[in-house]
Amino acid sequence: METTIRMVDKEEVWKLRHKVMWPDKDFDYIKLEDDDSAIHFGLFKEDILISVISLFVNNEEAQFRKFATLQQEQGKGYGSELLKYVLKEAENKSVNRIWCNARTNKVNFYKRFGLKETNFSFIKGGKSYVIMEKYL
Repeated sequence: METTIRMVDKEEVWKLRHKVMWPDKDFDYIKLEDDDSAIHFGLFKEDILISVISLFVNNEEAQFRKFATLQQEQGKGYGSELLKYVLKEAENKSVNRIWCNARTNKVNFYKRFGLKETNFSFIKGGKSYVIMEKYL
């Protein structure tokens, strides 16, 4: 199945974020204050947006946030393809460190990409998170 990855508008990202991450919350819950300053990427299968991630670059550091893949498309490698792409984009922007707030049940997924757990964890919206990072 042919896929393409490209930059997308925040509005496209919001729809998928809401559907996948917090469908039971108000739509505005999934918007971030700094979404305007992010680079949003989407992976399309044929012409359908199935996975999104937002990259926030701050000098020599970057954080990726709100990584979401449609439930029925999870486990097929699309999220991995998108994350590899974004890690490469961060490297191209001369970022030294990339990090994320990983849901604790997804830690092993991120480890496959070289991210390591830090000692920082928290709970938000009833979900447990740990900060994971990778030095480039």
